[in-house]
Amino acid sequence: MAGETPGFWWREAGWQAKLLGPAAALYGTVAARRLDRGERAETGLPVLCVGNFTIGGGGKTPTAIALAGAARAEGLVPGFVSRGHGGTAREAVLVDLHHHHAGLVGDEPMLLARHAPTAVAVDRKRAAALLAAQGVDFLIMDDGFQSARLAVDFALIVIDAGRGLGNARVLPAGPLRAPLGPQIRHADALLVIGKGSAGDGAIRRTAKGGKPVHEAVLRAETVEHLRGRRLFAFAGIADPGKFYRTIRELGLDLAGRRDFPDHHPFTLEDMADLREEAARAGARLVTTEKDAVRLEARGAEGRAFRAEIEVLGVALAFEPAGLGRRFVRETLAAFKRRRLR
Repeated sequence: MAGETPGFWWREAGWQAKLLGPAAALYGTVAARRLDRGERAETGLPVLCVGNFTIGGGGKTPTAIALAGAARAEGLVPGFVSRGHGGTAREAVLVDLHHHHAGLVGDEPMLLARHAPTAVAVDRKRAAALLAAQGVDFLIMDDGFQSARLAVDFALIVIDAGRGLGNARVLPAGPLRAPLGPQIRHADALLVIGKGSAGDGAIRRTAKGGKPVHEAVLRAETVEHLRGRRLFAFAGIADPGKFYRTIRELGLDLAGRRDFPDHHPFTLEDMADLREEAARAGARLVTTEKDAVRLEARGAEGRAFRAEIEVLGVALAFEPAGLGRRFVRETLAAFKRRRLR
């Protein structure tokens, strides 16, 4: 199981995928029509969308954060537009790190807001308007590629090279959010994150579709203080295995692990269980940044638990380093062309 997604999605298509084939065909038809004919709202600002072909776990959030840095390097004022998955806010919200929490606006927006103004709304046009009022002049949309809600100037699709497209079937038979052909047609470039062969099929299809393919890596923050210590890792993200692999690749001692569903709201019982499991293993607890912000949303108990554990952060590095600024410049050029039309 990868987060909340069915395990058969990430294996060669078997009887489950075939059984769900008719439902997938219907879903795929609707999703492709939305991509082709969606009423994309105009924001008056350049929009760079960071999406992925499949459900969850591709690396969108670190990519969006890296692009915000690239936009600032180009002299722009970037802001993030997010759906706020996992949050309960019903109105458009400008994220305030001092007053909001992941339970209200979602875990990803809380991370994004550390790097640039971030607005959350089901209606992404309303989120864009909130950001424009704050002086933002360059929008980065975290997800939303398939929903076709905003007029997008550059659609950057990210894929984890180690995870790929799974069985390459459309929901609910597989993890694809829409048929691959229409997705590639509406994308402007593919960004392959990390190393591995699982993404080779997507790379070949994207290149065959005439779209450029680029590379990036995720690099962990300083971990020297964790060397020589036994660690018990836990994660409630789309692909927990990726987090555990990172720990091992860093040469750290992983004594145990526990998975939770993606965007899991941790309970007091969860925290007590994790303390107990780590104590039995003689290890210190470690988790991801996304999980840490959800812990902080649990009030005083969650913040106290967060203070007891280690958080392993990662940052995306484009290869070559100037690639992010190139994406920003291409977005600006496409925006100017669109405005002239």
